[in-house]
Amino acid sequence: MRYPASEKKERAMKERIAGENIIRKVIARLLIPFIQLYGLYVIAHGEIGPGGGFQGGVILGASMILYVIAFGMEEGRKRMSRKISDLLSSTGVLIYGGIGLLCIFAGGAYLEYGMLLPGSPGLGSHLGIYGVEIGVGITVAAVMITIFFETARRDND
Repeated sequence: MRYPASEKKERAMKERIAGENIIRKVIARLLIPFIQLYGLYVIAHGEIGPGGGFQGGVILGASMILYVIAFGMEEGRKRMSRKISDLLSSTGVLIYGGIGLLCIFAGGAYLEYGMLLPGSPGLGSHLGIYGVEIGVGITVAAVMITIFFETARRDND
């Protein structure tokens, strides 16, 4: 079967785009786990070095944005629905606020972590800071993903 020149160009373009998608997807599949691991590392070591919940949350959110760029909006929404991102945003804030309230109930000021474990204020402080970093990381990642989805959705309308 013979194709006109314009159809040949169109077929070649579709084949080239399909090949680029495969490369993009494979690279994304290889990089995303390492990006997420690094984001968790930054959150976990935020109280003893540079980084913390905000920076780690941004890295985790960026890994999800990379997934959406590589695989498309529909696949991204399957992984992170609006309901889940709203739930995670709220959960992170509740963790942060809950730790502060626990400090108050233990007899200290808001976020006075040393009061969490009266027998060991150093350990209580460490655990309190760690919990707050986790809460901030969860919230920042979820909000970044939500902002990305909302911005991308509006561009398509």
